[in-house]
Amino acid sequence: MTKVVKLGIGSIVLGLAVLGLKLLAWAMTGSVALLSDALENTVNVVTAIAALVAIRVAALPADANHPYGHHKAELFSAILEGVMVIVAALAILHQAWGAWTNPQVLHAPLQGLLVNALASVLNGVWAWVLIHNGRRARSPALVADGKHLYLDVVSSVVVTLGVLLAIETGWYWLDPALAAFVAVNILWSGWRVIHDSLSGLLDESLSDDVLTEVRRIIATEAVGAVEAHDLRTRTAGAATFIEFHLVVPGTLSVSQAHDLCDRVEAGLKTVVEGCVVTIHVEPEFKAKHSGIVVI
Repeated sequence: MTKVVKLGIGSIVLGLAVLGLKLLAWAMTGSVALLSDALENTVNVVTAIAALVAIRVAALPADANHPYGHHKAELFSAILEGVMVIVAALAILHQAWGAWTNPQVLHAPLQGLLVNALASVLNGVWAWVLIHNGRRARSPALVADGKHLYLDVVSSVVVTLGVLLAIETGWYWLDPALAAFVAVNILWSGWRVIHDSLSGLLDESLSDDVLTEVRRIIATEAVGAVEAHDLRTRTAGAATFIEFHLVVPGTLSVSQAHDLCDRVEAGLKTVVEGCVVTIHVEPEFKAKHSGIVVI
């Protein structure tokens, strides 16, 4: 079992524990704002399960039907998470409207807030673990799950402060107002997750900084070649694909050209870990006198 899979299972277990604590906090207080926190965590559990399935599918090796692998499965999971987040936000808005039109006095609010605070601490620690390890493993599903949890923590802090204010002032309309705030925050979170995942599904190129390093590696490691042109890159989940044309002198043997390509590929993998490199070798008369000039 890989570390990424273990983290996915951990997200499900922790999500269920936090969901239980937040439902307890809501039952103790009757706060619709705390209910909104619990509803958001329900989404966390569902999407953690989806992320785990996607991580396992993405780890499958390439086959005849999927020669480039299954890396994009994680991106579909992240999009599902975004959609589920938006659905949760709409449900929270519905609950908030009902409480706004009929404000309720909160019961045992301090005890409930302490329980909710414990759930938020657990979420905050786990969010850091997911983002840190997700970036190292280049797992979009784990990073998306971690970012969502961080927003959940921010929402919980705002809700806690608002409910305390409502207790002190007797302005119980603050409770549904805070629930609406949480819903809007969640809607923004859902949109960001979907937007970032669609970039991967649409084969977005590497960032400008990384592309600069890729060009530098090609220019310095392809000594003996004439030029490199038609550089193209794309990301698909944890995988990165780099391809370009390499123009070599006609006097170079096939074996020498192959060794040259191996050297360039090894250099690129020091910049983009685990990248898949495709190099199309061309004779000198195919030079375009543009692109990457070999040093």
